[in-house]
Order: sequence, then structure tokens, then C-alpha cells
Amino acid sequence: MDEQTLKESLLKAIQEKAVVRGERKLASGKISQYYIDGKQVTLDPQGLFLTAKIILHMAQAAGADAVGGPTLGADPIAAAVSLLSSQSGKPLKAFIVRKEAKDHGMQKMIEGPALAPGDKVVMLEDVITTGGSVLKAIQEVEKLGAKVIKTVCLVDRNEGAAETLTNYNYSPIFTLRDLGL
Repeated sequence: MDEQTLKESLLKAIQEKAVVRGERKLASGKISQYYIDGKQVTLDPQGLFLTAKIILHMAQAAGADAVGGPTLGADPIAAAVSLLSSQSGKPLKAFIVRKEAKDHGMQKMIEGPALAPGDKVVMLEDVITTGGSVLKAIQEVEKLGAKVIKTVCLVDRNEGAAETLTNYNYSPIFTLRDLGL
């Protein structure tokens, strides 16, 4: 499947499975008349496969060493991209950024194989509204000395993320306009 066909199939999956109409509160605190439930796609076998194939291509083109992002939206995507990368000759580490460090165990903010200073990282998220959650996760990654070279999401709700993430090579796969919303 070429990249255009992958994207068309993924767009159809999002439109069919992830768009929920009716008033919902977003992570940003805003109220919306529809909700994009990204997990309906990223936890669906075909939806996750399509998402991971597209993002793997983007991450490898950017020269990434690792992929990850804020829990819970990035978790399945990062794992799937890493899994697919294991067959590509250039495996990518996956990581998850917690909302807060655990008060037991290793007490880490970032889970997964250790990010090293200089590692090139692609930040992931399923749906982004303002970009605030991803920006917090980026700051945690940067504390370890890794460099965020790209930020990718499945759907951008067009409510400020492009401005918030302007310094992080922000590339949404789809926007609300693509979904017809």
C-alpha cells in the first residue's frame, strides 16, 4: 500500500470509528460539539497498523532514534511504531511520558528504554487541541538531553497546537478540515 492509500484508509477509519457527536469537555477544558476518540482507531488492529505505518515513515524520514509521547494517547502508537521499526533495519525505541512521576518503584516520569542525551525523538499523540499536554511531555524529554525533531498527531483540532508546537516541527496527519468537521 502506498502512503496515499494508507492515509485514505486511515481517514476513513477515523471518520467511521472515532468521531462522536454531542457536547463533550476536552482536556483543554473547552466544550466541543463533537469529540475525536482516537483510541477507537489506535486500539483497533487495522487502525493502529495504518497509523503506525504512516508515522514510522515520517519518523524514519526525520532520522528519529525514538518515538513516544504523553500517556495515554501516545502509548499504543509508540509501541506499534517501535514494533514495525524492528523489521526495518533501523529500530526505534518507544517511550511513554507519565502525567506525574510514580511515588514508588523507579519514580520515573518517562518509561521505556532510556533516552540518551542527543537522541532524536518524534513526539506522538492521538488527538491534539491546544498542544499543552504534548508540550509538557516535550519538556520532560528535553530534561534528559534528547532533542525533539518532530511532533506528530493523528488529528489536530485546530485550536492552537500549531502555534504552541511551532518549534517542534509539528505535523498533524489530519485536521478537522480533513474530517469534514
